[in-house]
Amino acid sequence: MKRTKIISRNFEMIMGAIGSIIGIFSGSFLIFLESVGPHTPFLGMVAIIASVLGLASTYYVRKNSEIAGVGFIVATMFVIVGSAYINVLSAIFLLIAGVSALFRK
Repeated sequence: MKRTKIISRNFEMIMGAIGSIIGIFSGSFLIFLESVGPHTPFLGMVAIIASVLGLASTYYVRKNSEIAGVGFIVATMFVIVGSAYINVLSAIFLLIAGVSALFRK
């Protein structure tokens, strides 16, 4: 009988949750900051939807880490596009979680 090593995915879950929560807050900030530009509420909604994708990936990281890693990286791309430069910290956390989920064995 072959032994399988169980890997704890707590690091990915914590990094993904922190990045998603920061993304939701900064996306909400962009929505309430309508005076900056005409497309600011739309970009804030994109950032919030991407952060919700990050939260969903946080949930799936223990079931299938490859799919969760891809979800984290896709959420990172949309967070960067959606919030310009305000949400860089959230994108860094989500990217670290995604790369860690994909390449850690």
